[in-house]
Amino acid sequence: MKNLIDIMELSTEEIDGLIKTALDIIENPDKYAESCKRKKLATLFFEPSTRTRLSFEAAMYELGGNVIGFSEANSSSASKGESVADTVKVVGCYADIIAMRHPKEGAPLVATRTAGVPVINAGDGGHNHPTQTLADLLTIYREKGGFNNLTIGLCGDLKFGRTVHSLISAMSRYEGIKFVLISPDELKVPRYIITDVLEKKNIPYEEVSSLEKAMPDLDILYMTRVQKERFFNEADYLRLKDSYILTPEKLSNAKKDLSILHPLPRVNEISVAIDSDPRACYFKQVLNGKYMRMALILKLLEVNV
Repeated sequence: MKNLIDIMELSTEEIDGLIKTALDIIENPDKYAESCKRKKLATLFFEPSTRTRLSFEAAMYELGGNVIGFSEANSSSASKGESVADTVKVVGCYADIIAMRHPKEGAPLVATRTAGVPVINAGDGGHNHPTQTLADLLTIYREKGGFNNLTIGLCGDLKFGRTVHSLISAMSRYEGIKFVLISPDELKVPRYIITDVLEKKNIPYEEVSSLEKAMPDLDILYMTRVQKERFFNEADYLRLKDSYILTPEKLSNAKKDLSILHPLPRVNEISVAIDSDPRACYFKQVLNGKYMRMALILKLLEVNV
């Protein structure tokens, strides 16, 4: 039995396999419609979510399975003081696989020790969000045809953005990758990611504050929102929340085949005027996330179709 807590637990070969399965699901949905019949997914969301939770639920339903769970901590026994370890041990008696989101870093890892069934990390604080990274990777693969020789701009909240941290780690394993890290000083990528991932692997990167200056070189622009829930000080949040807003004007010197990604939800960091631009990929990303979660559920349940 295997879990998915960190994207780096998957080898590049395993990621290739998930992408292959996802592409087959896209081409042949009927082939997979009953593949998880009588299987149950439990969605344990101790933190609010729309896309991730519904994506997991849609994925399981489209595989012919069922879903149980809760969408906030207040509707679980956590509100009575039950530990994460006890909650997942109980739920593991009812379900075949668990998708768990928690505001505390490391909580899904703790869950793996008592669950008795595979656990998928659906986001733990500012740490990891591996299935969002799988959605990002399938989107990049479908838009670019592969993962090598890309200049990737990451813009906005790079300090608390768990999707950014996971994507940097995942893409660091491919050849010819360069990162352009675009943020205010207060929201820079954490130093441990610079030293443990980028510098350790001799991956070229630059830290800049201007989106416009970085734009002409980018093959991928990954936008993120400034997350109010990650700030301790509301004054800092209000000062920084509008730091980077992508508008059609800022795309004037961008590549014609630029791919614009965003893990969503969007607040105002991407103008709605960009939604009709063929380079906008963030709603494609949502759909790709469902397909990759379907592929992952099949892999962890060891279902062969």
